[in-house]
Amino acid sequence: MIGYLRGKIVSVKPTQLILDVNGVGYKLNISIATYEKVSGGEEVELHTYLVVKEDALDLYGFYNEEEKEMFELLISVSGVGPKTALGILSGIRAEEIKRAIITGDVSKIVSAPGIGRKTAERLILELKDKIKTVGEPEQAAGLSDISGDAIAALVNLGYNQKTAEKAVRAALDKNPSIALEDLIKEALSGMMR
Repeated sequence: MIGYLRGKIVSVKPTQLILDVNGVGYKLNISIATYEKVSGGEEVELHTYLVVKEDALDLYGFYNEEEKEMFELLISVSGVGPKTALGILSGIRAEEIKRAIITGDVSKIVSAPGIGRKTAERLILELKDKIKTVGEPEQAAGLSDISGDAIAALVNLGYNQKTAEKAVRAALDKNPSIALEDLIKEALSGMMR
């Protein structure tokens, strides 16, 4: 019904903001990721999703289309409501959720606040086939594929998932356009230090 809103931020909190759109104040529920991108900004455009309940109309705002699409996928899973989906998106970035679902990484999804093992397994089971339809950010798409491949290679070599993620992220920070083979080598040498 309401695809996006563009307006001036009246007030912003980590989970909610009020957006003035031509004199009308819209209260939007937001994730921590969206909060980090809009806090300090005056004018902003947010993609929105309207949840209609018997006793309320709740509007959810997202900084980018990918986060909104992931939210819609998450709430399509039985037992996952809008608040839970927003909690997941607050704890894990959309592209990390996508990768975790594709690779079946239950521990990554469980790391989100309020998500148990059974819910994480249900998310993976129900979304594995649907997740490939979620669009990737134009520039980050190649990088997230490379980082995911590098992390998978390091995990296959016996390294801990979190340690591998940290080492790959550090190597990418040094050289964002690094080739996969060099990324793995750099991450390995970073873990050896």
